[in-house]
Amino acid sequence: MEEPSSGKAPVKPQRRQGPASGSEEATPELKNAVLIVATLASFLMPFMISSVNIAVPTIGRELSMDAISLSWISTGYLLASALFLLPLGRLADIKGRKKVFTIGTAAFTIFSFLSGSAPDKIFLLIFRFLEGVGASMMFGVGVALITSVFPPGERGKAIGINTAAVYFGLSTGPFFGGFLTQNLGWRSVFYANVPLGALMLFFIFWRLKGEWAGSKGEGYDLWGAAIYSTGLAVMVYGLSLIPSTIGYLVTLLGILGLVGFMVWEAQAPCPLLDVTIFKRNAVFTFSNLAALVSYASTYAVTFLLSLYLQIVRGFGPQTAGLILVSQSLVQAIFSPISGRLSDRIEPRIVASVGMALDVAGLVMLAFLTEESSITYLIVALVLLGCGFGLFSSPNTNAVMTSVDKRLYGVASATLATVRIIGQILSMAITMVIFQIYIGHVEITPAVSGSLVTSAKLAFSIFSVLCVFGVFASLARGSMIGKEPSTSSAKSCAKESEE
Repeated sequence: MEEPSSGKAPVKPQRRQGPASGSEEATPELKNAVLIVATLASFLMPFMISSVNIAVPTIGRELSMDAISLSWISTGYLLASALFLLPLGRLADIKGRKKVFTIGTAAFTIFSFLSGSAPDKIFLLIFRFLEGVGASMMFGVGVALITSVFPPGERGKAIGINTAAVYFGLSTGPFFGGFLTQNLGWRSVFYANVPLGALMLFFIFWRLKGEWAGSKGEGYDLWGAAIYSTGLAVMVYGLSLIPSTIGYLVTLLGILGLVGFMVWEAQAPCPLLDVTIFKRNAVFTFSNLAALVSYASTYAVTFLLSLYLQIVRGFGPQTAGLILVSQSLVQAIFSPISGRLSDRIEPRIVASVGMALDVAGLVMLAFLTEESSITYLIVALVLLGCGFGLFSSPNTNAVMTSVDKRLYGVASATLATVRIIGQILSMAITMVIFQIYIGHVEITPAVSGSLVTSAKLAFSIFSVLCVFGVFASLARGSMIGKEPSTSSAKSCAKESEE
């Protein structure tokens, strides 16, 4: 696609980084540096999430948090990530992906430390929210950095390695989170992120040379960012109030805000998100839809099973973490394999098989009881691990390969936003069920029966959702012979310079 024209375009360089500007020009050294930095980020964030999930019951006891406020430890972090992923992904395309990634890494590290130092539940939730803002800069841009330097023939393998790091973080998080919580207290789980974040910053400044700004010089849709973030925040807050009447009304108001965002973007001169791409690009649209359903169906599994193992079955954090490792370990094994497969086989085939395995695992969990054997639970987790390991890398490869390189930041942030919204929906479904069956009480062994009932209902709903996800994955169609989609939005480079 040609760069937007303006009076100064012929003499003004679009990018000053030279070889770092496109995947076809990147050196092997630069590719390795980008892959290492993005992979470290992809390990750090899920490591934190999964380790904190194991610490949740202990945090609840020490800070006297009820079932609903306890769920906000995860939901608040996810909400912050979702609010800023898309706006900051677009900003990264304009101002520089490495710049935004670096700032996010620093913010994530600082607020991880402050979360561990929080004196009460209010400060913990505030610092977790700000930690999520930093995470949005890292996670929303990391895949865009990889896609910027790896050409299509190598991209699936690189994304597979990056995705494997996600699941390696998920697999080690429960064990180390349980070990740290049981032996050093829950605050150590947050402190563990600090040296890893510092190592990342050191590596960024030492090895990651150059900058990537595929939309440099274009304008920024500030109003669109405000409408989007406000609508999403209102919707999620409303979901947390369901089943009350005001909860439904607030949720509806938030949904209307997001509809207003789509209408605004359709006529904005410099859109935050070119919404027409969803009409023109079936691969992009259905791949994102499949990701939304996948994460909405699976994210709360670890949260629910952490409570089940520790509250209902009476296991300590360390033992619970060891059991939950089985899912993430299998995901880590299958992710690079499925990434390589997606370079050779239609991504929709590999990803759809993965989602079908997720359905099988969720159906097993829907029949979980207080007396279910640990072997039964591990088999269900292994099925989920195989399924998600087969789904994620090919689906990401399909999204990123379906768009022009100047849209990598937005495409990466859109996929990450969809992922986070799916995770929020997963937690929102869980919170609504908790509201109905448990209420605003501390989760103790006294509510074991209600907790098991809540978990079984959640897993049943997730199973049905995941079936729809299989069809969405298949509906994306073939990618063979298709050219990447470019933006149909009006050029705004000239407007931004005036």
